[in-house]
Amino acid sequence: MDVRVLDVFAGGGGFSIGFGETVKAAIENHPHVVKTYAHNFPWVCLFPEDVKRVSGRKILEAVGEVDVVIGGPPCEPFTSMNRKRKKDPLDRLMSDAQGRLVLEFIRLVNELKPKIYVMENVPELVEEPLGDVLKELFKRIGYDAHFNFLEAQRYGVPSRRYRVFISNVKIDLCGMEEKAKCVEETLKGLPPLGEAPNHNLVKVGVVRQRKIAGLRWGEALFSFRDSLNRVHRNWVRLHPKKLAPTIHGKSRFIHPYEDRLLTVREQARLMSFPDNHVFYGGIDSQFDQVGEAVPPLLAKKIAQCAFIKLNEI
Repeated sequence: MDVRVLDVFAGGGGFSIGFGETVKAAIENHPHVVKTYAHNFPWVCLFPEDVKRVSGRKILEAVGEVDVVIGGPPCEPFTSMNRKRKKDPLDRLMSDAQGRLVLEFIRLVNELKPKIYVMENVPELVEEPLGDVLKELFKRIGYDAHFNFLEAQRYGVPSRRYRVFISNVKIDLCGMEEKAKCVEETLKGLPPLGEAPNHNLVKVGVVRQRKIAGLRWGEALFSFRDSLNRVHRNWVRLHPKKLAPTIHGKSRFIHPYEDRLLTVREQARLMSFPDNHVFYGGIDSQFDQVGEAVPPLLAKKIAQCAFIKLNEI
């Protein structure tokens, strides 16, 4: 299929994996992440700069007409896990510098006029009144806005993840369900530590190491409250026979059988990244790239749906 896809806020490339070689252009400006993306997608015309400086015309001149625009703007301004998010939902979109990046995605859709767009984010992005505002913004540029709520674990991803995919078409994954593997099955077969990319021991202090040894399955070393006063846990010892919890950029998990943190490679497996996908940058940056991605296995199924829709348009 001769399809041209642009990935905005491309990150570590989870969404791009799903769309494969149809991805012709991508935008990402973090230096370490740019290195990750360029290594894993050498055929893509990569714009390593601030999205606000990339015009639709520049993309058209580089790769020609774009059929699909995908991307996941930063979720920090909207997620309830961010205790510092702005109180007024509209301020999160209009006044927060990161939140306004959603508007940059809409600008590029307007300038490129793709047949399909798909924008991923946390469900809080479409809570009222933001949902109506977004629908109106897309309507002004000639597009519908469907809010497709998807649970990644229903489609084979071995960790829980609930996200909204905003698109001008309904994303119907009926018939694409797939049973996800448990933690133990997912981590099986990896080479010894240090013998695969991003598969290195994550060092921790002596005190934390001692505490880790005392944790049972499902217990956590740390907990914190979000902006809604709900309790979240981190440094959880994974249960081998269950799915992994939601993986965020700052998430760290303890191996179910060994008294150590998961490696980046192991965490990437829990997000359904293939083992040959290499992450660059410092250890925290690598974990961020994994946790902030669209799980590739879910992305592939969204891509399949988008290609079907393209044939119908």
